[in-house]
Amino acid sequence: MTAAHEVQGQIRAVQGTLDDLGTPLSEVTFVVVDLETTGGSAADSAITEIGAVKVRGGAELGELGTLVDPGGPVPPFITALTGITTAMVTAAPRMDAVLPAFLEFARGSVLVAHNAPFDIGFLKAACAAGGYAWPAFPVVDTVDLARRVLGKDEVPNCKLGTLARFFRTRTEPTHRALADARATVEVLHGLIERLGSFGVTTLEELRGFAKAPTPEQRRKRHLAEGVPSTPGVYLFEDAGGEVLYVGKSGDLRSRVRSYFTGSETRPRVREMVGLAENVRTIVCATGLEAEVRELRLIAEHKPRYNRRSKFPERAIWLKLTAEPFPRLSIVRECRDDGARYLGPISSRRQAEEARAALHEAVPLRQCTQRLTVRIVERGRARSCALADLGRCGAPCDGRESPDAYAVHAETARAIMEGDVRPVVAAARVRIDRLAAELRYEEAAAQRDRLAAFVRAAARGQRLAALARLPELVAARPGFDGGWDLSVVRYGRLAAAGTVPPHAHPRPYVDALIATAETVFPPSGGAPGGVALGAPPSSGATAEEMECVLRWLDLPGVRLVEVDGAWTCPVHGAEGLRGWIDNAYTSHDPDRAGRPLR
Repeated sequence: MTAAHEVQGQIRAVQGTLDDLGTPLSEVTFVVVDLETTGGSAADSAITEIGAVKVRGGAELGELGTLVDPGGPVPPFITALTGITTAMVTAAPRMDAVLPAFLEFARGSVLVAHNAPFDIGFLKAACAAGGYAWPAFPVVDTVDLARRVLGKDEVPNCKLGTLARFFRTRTEPTHRALADARATVEVLHGLIERLGSFGVTTLEELRGFAKAPTPEQRRKRHLAEGVPSTPGVYLFEDAGGEVLYVGKSGDLRSRVRSYFTGSETRPRVREMVGLAENVRTIVCATGLEAEVRELRLIAEHKPRYNRRSKFPERAIWLKLTAEPFPRLSIVRECRDDGARYLGPISSRRQAEEARAALHEAVPLRQCTQRLTVRIVERGRARSCALADLGRCGAPCDGRESPDAYAVHAETARAIMEGDVRPVVAAARVRIDRLAAELRYEEAAAQRDRLAAFVRAAARGQRLAALARLPELVAARPGFDGGWDLSVVRYGRLAAAGTVPPHAHPRPYVDALIATAETVFPPSGGAPGGVALGAPPSSGATAEEMECVLRWLDLPGVRLVEVDGAWTCPVHGAEGLRGWIDNAYTSHDPDRAGRPLR
């Protein structure tokens, strides 16, 4: 007998066990679950409805569906999306009563969900809140399966509605939990049928298939070779040197290698990996330096695969115009034009809410026509409906003199410069009145306006305070027993370094200050310009300054040197942020519009 025959004989002598073959999909019990919630994060939102369908071998074994009292009002945009109102969930059971029934219903099964991290995250949070240990459910995500099985020529995206239309499900997704769970069951069956052509017949093969790296990812693994295990920034580049993607990490080697494994399932990122021909790394001294360098590189290169790459430096501002009869305007650029600015603000909707809150406190004109004293005196201006309703003093037709209107403008200017008390007082009067009349939804709308204003003003005041400082040096304990150092000038990170363990920090601090980037103060006035929170002309964007402020707020950070006064206005909004946030934490739906205390 030849050696080859001996080997073949040995192979024939080994027979696999049933465990080696895995669990046939036809014998697996799947519980397909879908949730409706009050928001997108389990940290600050709650479940309003749960739906689950149990299936095995293509046959339905049972269903579970119920509304859930989230312990607070259902936001209007959620009601518009799902049709679930606060009145519908008021009499529903709380999650602590529903959770045990769901856990028993799902016991011993494989959980399936469309975008599973969302639903599973809420269920895990509910278990933690209720004191239950999360069972070790195997989880299958139909989004991951669809991304591997279906091509772009078949479906434009992997939304549940898109997949339901593709597989022609009998149940149409309606953003209601049980209906969406039923639709997901049919989508799951359609995907499993497709998986047969890939040779996937067991649960183990199913779960491994969804997370397996693509051939392109496996082929590009060499790009991670030589990447150091240090904090820093990495740039994926194509064959022509164009930057495709910029990221940061506390461990560059581990993070870059993850792009070439099955754990990376984002379609756009996998597409980017297919185009990449080089990974360039920039080693940074600290995590803060890596975060700031990432922001600057994204702003510089605008990589097409970064979500934040399109105009990251642009922001929205609320502007009190510099004209004889000033008005409030929402703009996208902060200029040194003698006007007053509030911001930056995260969205136009928030800016509109903040403007409405300021209008409630100060009767500024809301029309957009150009007004001058000469135009008013000649009677060429036109009045609007707000003047007839008494919501405007009507300087346009002479009912309010220029001097009287100037008082309103000066009040608005003082508010935008830091004294927010008039806005808070006006909002509280309206909230108290509406709450006393049991008009809680209108009171909540007033609260939202006030919150938008306070948050915008607080953000601007924090940024402006940092932007005014010629120099700030701070230190934070490092993981190895040393120190992480940062030098900040006019809001811009000018240098970052470390102090080795057991070394005296003073020489390292002096050396870092001596070699730090030179940052010039803004031209034409105080740092931050005339805008409350405006970034200085040296290039420190609001986003970069917020990175620095978050770092300064971390436990253990110590101020080494501060050149100048680092303060916020005495009557500013910074001290009211906690008060506003507390108004949104109550789980009593009757407090939705009650007075802020």
